[in-house]
Amino acid sequence: MRRTRDAPPRRGRPPGLPACVCHARQKADLFQANGFNALLSDSIALDRSIPDLRYPECRSQLHYRRLPTAALVIPFHEEHLSTLLRTAVSCRARAPPQLLTEIILVDDASQKPALGGPLEAALAKHFPQSGFARVLRAPKREGLIRARMRGIAAVTADVVIVMDSHCECGVNWLPPLLHPIAEDYRTVVCPFIDVIDQETFEIRSQDTGARGSWSWNSFHYKRLPLLSESLRHRAEPFASPVMAGGLFAMTRRWFNELGGYDSGLDIWGGEQYELSFKIWQCGGRMLDAPCSRVAHIYRNFMPYKNPSNLGDFITRNFKRVAEVWMDEYKEQLYSTNNEEQYRLVDAGDLTKQRAIRERLKCHNFEWYMKNVAFDQPKFYPYRKPAKSLTGFLKAESANR
Repeated sequence: MRRTRDAPPRRGRPPGLPACVCHARQKADLFQANGFNALLSDSIALDRSIPDLRYPECRSQLHYRRLPTAALVIPFHEEHLSTLLRTAVSCRARAPPQLLTEIILVDDASQKPALGGPLEAALAKHFPQSGFARVLRAPKREGLIRARMRGIAAVTADVVIVMDSHCECGVNWLPPLLHPIAEDYRTVVCPFIDVIDQETFEIRSQDTGARGSWSWNSFHYKRLPLLSESLRHRAEPFASPVMAGGLFAMTRRWFNELGGYDSGLDIWGGEQYELSFKIWQCGGRMLDAPCSRVAHIYRNFMPYKNPSNLGDFITRNFKRVAEVWMDEYKEQLYSTNNEEQYRLVDAGDLTKQRAIRERLKCHNFEWYMKNVAFDQPKFYPYRKPAKSLTGFLKAESANR
C-alpha cells in the first residue's frame, strides 16, 4: 500500500493501528528492540506533513543569498530502517536543494539485516543522484564519537551538520543554521530540538528554548534560562555555553583546526563538553538558532548494549575532558562525584589534546566561567561535601 504525505500521523498528530494480538506482539518486540514504536514508524510516510513549529517571526526572516554548502552526517548503530530513512528524507525534502549537497550515513557495525542491502536500495530509490547519499561502514564497533569523525572526514561540503539517526527536520531548517556561519567560520550553530513522541510519533515543541549547562554532581547535561535579550527577540540566535551534543552545524575548517573530537573518547559521553569548551575557549562561539527546528525521538532506555571490555568508559571520558580543559575546576567535578573512582581511572595519553590548547592559545576555564557560563553557579552551584568530623587531634602521654 502506498503511503501518502498525509498518511497517519497526519501533520504529526498521533495516529493509531488496528487493534489485534498480532500487532500488539509485534509492536512490543519492536519497541523493546528500538526504544520507540517502530511498528508505527513503518506506517508513516518518510516525508509526512508536519506542523510548522517555528515562531511567526521566523517565516519572514531573511538570510544571505549566498550561503555555504552543507553535508549531513548521520551515524547509526542498530537503528530502525524507517526512522533512519525518515531522518535523511525529511532533511533533504525541507532544505534548499543547492545548499544540502551530500548525505553520509555512518554504520557503526550494525547487525540488523535491514541496514545492509535494503538500506542501500532505499537510498538509491530516494536519492537517485549519483553519490549524493552513501553509507560508510565501520568494520567493528567504534562508538558514536569515532563514527561521527569517520563521517566528517569524508565530507566535501563547507559545513558539516551532525544529526542523530531518529530525527525529523522541520520547515526550512537549514538556512538559519548556515547564516551565522557565513558571518564567521568559527561559529557553531545548533537547532531547536523538538520532540517526536516515542509512542505516538506526534511532533511537539519541547519548550521556548534554553541555554546548555551541566550539573557538577553528575556531569549530566542541564539547561540555563534564556537571557532577557533573547526573550525580547525570540527568533534571533543566542549564545549557549554547552551544546546538547547530537545536532549541530560546524565548518569543516573549524572542526579540523580544533583537532576534531578527542579520539581518545570511547563510544559516547563527554564529547559535547569537550567540543563546547574548546569552541569557546579557543576563539569561537556557539549559538542556538530558534528558527531551525529539528524533532528528535527521546527514548527511555538504551535498546542495545555497550562493549563490556571498555569498563567505565564514561568516567574515563569525563576525566579526559576535565584534565585538558577545566583546569582547577576539575576538582569540583571530582569531589562531588565518586572522587576515588575519578582518581583511580587512567585517562590515557593527553599530550595531543594539550598541544591543541597550547597551539591555539586557548583561554583558561576561569575565563569560560566568567564570560560564557557566567550564571552557571547561580543555577548549578558547586557545594563541597560536608565534613564528617571537625576539631583537632591531640597526642596523649603514654604515662597517665
